[in-house]
Amino acid sequence: MCKNTDINTNVNGCIVTIVKVLWSELILERRRVMENSAHVLGNNQVKKRGRQLKKRGRSKETILYIKSHWQLYVIFLLPALLLTLVFKYLPMGGVLIAFQDYNPIKGILGSEFVGFEHFIRFMKSPDFILYLVNTLKLSIYGLLWGFPVPIILAFLLNRISSSKIRQKVQLVLYLPNFISVIVLCGIIRILLSVNGPLNLFFNTDIDFMTMPSAFRTIYIASGIWQTAGWASIMYTAALSNASKELKEAAIIDGANIFQQIKAVEWPAIKDIVVIQFILAAGNVMSIGFEKAYALQTDLNLQASEIISTYVYKIGLLQGDYGFSTAVGLFNTVINIILLVLVNKIIAKMNDGKGL
Repeated sequence: MCKNTDINTNVNGCIVTIVKVLWSELILERRRVMENSAHVLGNNQVKKRGRQLKKRGRSKETILYIKSHWQLYVIFLLPALLLTLVFKYLPMGGVLIAFQDYNPIKGILGSEFVGFEHFIRFMKSPDFILYLVNTLKLSIYGLLWGFPVPIILAFLLNRISSSKIRQKVQLVLYLPNFISVIVLCGIIRILLSVNGPLNLFFNTDIDFMTMPSAFRTIYIASGIWQTAGWASIMYTAALSNASKELKEAAIIDGANIFQQIKAVEWPAIKDIVVIQFILAAGNVMSIGFEKAYALQTDLNLQASEIISTYVYKIGLLQGDYGFSTAVGLFNTVINIILLVLVNKIIAKMNDGKGL
């Protein structure tokens, strides 16, 4: 009985001793971890402080360099600044016309201030929704159909191994971009007229230019034909920087053309595509009036009358400068809102990378 009691006492004593040792080890380990953390934090703070001092040193050196060579900066930067101020920022003062009953004789300072009257008048116009919808349809359809075409062309051009053949193909693709918009519209009118080549080829007598349903297709298709080749230059240049080693490795591994594009070529142009898409989406409302006005007829007005042509007719043909400026300002504000929204959406989808 006594032996059993001694054994139990010894066991309990051993357990207590082991627990004490483990507890002391845990405390020591915790102290070590805290000391190491403090040491690391201290090093990080020292490094951060060092970087800040370096930046301050560089900024001071830059300021001293500019002060010692200020004549050089004046000679080269002053003309650019003056041109920017005179031709970019000073004309922004004309936005005040949108809030005035502008009279060219009285000028901006002498014209009567009417506030948001022109904006209200435009939004209450029975044709406001028609003009807005026509503008959005032309822009969005043009973006959806026209934006991928230069990218596809760049991928196809990158597949041409012979540099001579590639240069000749690029020359043919780039030429339409140098055709004037008015000349292009004249060519379209001749091709699609009742007695034009298209009707003669199909033995029909359809006047496409009088059909509202055909206007958007004609406008967008001709735009793609004219600008797609020139727009592909940027993507073609970016594809030239794609890793040739990765491409050769993909070919050796048995990757087909689409797999090579996905794994090697697409990453090389992805960032450029994102930036170009944001800029294109931000200019959704910025359709020039020239082409739409040149392709416009009395019978296709239902589809061809957009905000820019309306501004041209009201502002220049009827002389209502205040109202036309208000409509143009409304168009610009919508563009800015779209640009910001698209940039935020793309940034969320592209790991925070936007403009």
